[in-house]
Amino acid sequence: MTRMLRLAAAQMGPTQRADPRAATLARMLALLEQAAARRVQLLVYPELAFTTFFPRWLMPEDEVERCVEPAMPNPSVQPLFERARELGVGFYAGYAERAGTQRFNAAITVGPDGAVLGRYRKVHLPGTVEPRPGEPHQQLEKRYFAYGDRGFPAFRGPAAWGSPIMGMLICNDRRWPEAWRVYALQGVELMLMGYNSAAHDPNGGGGESAERRTFHSTLAVQANAYMNATWAVATAKAGVEDGAGLIGGSCIVSPDGIVVAQAATLGDELVLADCDLDACRQGKTKMFDFAAHRRPEHYRRIVEQTGAAIEV
Repeated sequence: MTRMLRLAAAQMGPTQRADPRAATLARMLALLEQAAARRVQLLVYPELAFTTFFPRWLMPEDEVERCVEPAMPNPSVQPLFERARELGVGFYAGYAERAGTQRFNAAITVGPDGAVLGRYRKVHLPGTVEPRPGEPHQQLEKRYFAYGDRGFPAFRGPAAWGSPIMGMLICNDRRWPEAWRVYALQGVELMLMGYNSAAHDPNGGGGESAERRTFHSTLAVQANAYMNATWAVATAKAGVEDGAGLIGGSCIVSPDGIVVAQAATLGDELVLADCDLDACRQGKTKMFDFAAHRRPEHYRRIVEQTGAAIEV
């Protein structure tokens, strides 16, 4: 008997800096209602789903803090949790987390009963601490967030979903194969991730178009889903936020690396697929049978080295 799970990526169009939080939450609730009407069991929202992508701005601390969640859930987002529980739909959502004196770019996965299944903090922060002179839009995640300190802990989904082994990533994490492999070594069958990826080179220069960045985004998910024999859902916040473009391309990818569903717009859009979790077995027991084929004695550089170097 197969383990089927109906998944959806809840792609969101742009959220402007001046948009009221209530308006953004209403859009998220509308996507949730659409998903429930189509019998979706698990809905994946983007990175920093409740706000604009504020790290593009050098902002006063009080404005930054208005984008940060003091806890998750909290009164401003509670309607999403309550309605999802009423509908029996689980969800993943990215948000800015306040944890003591630190902030994290974080995500949460919630089960159909409203219980928190897993929490994650983004490990691979892009960008810079200080603004780049002359650039209209910045990438200041290193300024506003601490590096994730929880690693890559897999967790078990509920029996109603087929008890999948699950993992979470956020945006830039999806480009780093080490993260996927750590999850795969825990048996991951379903990877959830949201992103806010610029439609231009976020580090300055004109070498990357929106089309190329969308291609690379999809490629990263396809390649890593295949090499780790896992389903993957990648959800964008897309469109133009206050003059800064974000790519779309939200997709659901099979353990064979095949895109089975992908967004067609840069707006609010539901991307849906029925996923056979047992399809992960093909890769996990053959090409990527880690117990049979991995040779970790040759992989020490991966954990001992950051910058590139060659021994001569």
